[in-house]
Amino acid sequence: MWLRRAFFQWLIPAAFVLPLWLLIGWIVFGASPWALLWVFVSVPVVFIGQLTLSLLVRARGTVRISRSVSWIDVALFGAWHVLIVALGVFSNPWWWPVLGVTVAVGVALLWTQLWELWREAKPMVAMRRTADGVAYIPAPRFETTRGAAPGVVVVSERPGPPPA
Repeated sequence: MWLRRAFFQWLIPAAFVLPLWLLIGWIVFGASPWALLWVFVSVPVVFIGQLTLSLLVRARGTVRISRSVSWIDVALFGAWHVLIVALGVFSNPWWWPVLGVTVAVGVALLWTQLWELWREAKPMVAMRRTADGVAYIPAPRFETTRGAAPGVVVVSERPGPPPA
């Protein structure tokens, strides 16, 4: 549980730290000047993408209540963040394949967040079906107090108008 809560706390700061890492990585690892063009394109994309995904996570009711993300979120966000950090190293032999995997994981993360938000936003109605296939919503169960019999409701008919 502590790991899921740590990811919940990390999501918003990651929107600022990860783009900054891409710029720092370009400086530290002495990448080419052409890589600076990629940095100028990727920094806003990573910032807006991470911020959007963080807000999609925080929009879910279960995340707001428990203040922790799901295990699917931990796996996908963890993989995406590691891949973004790996991109900031700017190593030529494996940079392009890592970029492709990073984009694929980012798209998968977006679809997963939208799916989880949609799944939690749907109204939860328990429909039941009879043997004939007729759907119905079961009546709510009323809790009774200890030892007491359930209340009895008597409905009496009113006599109709006298026959003419």
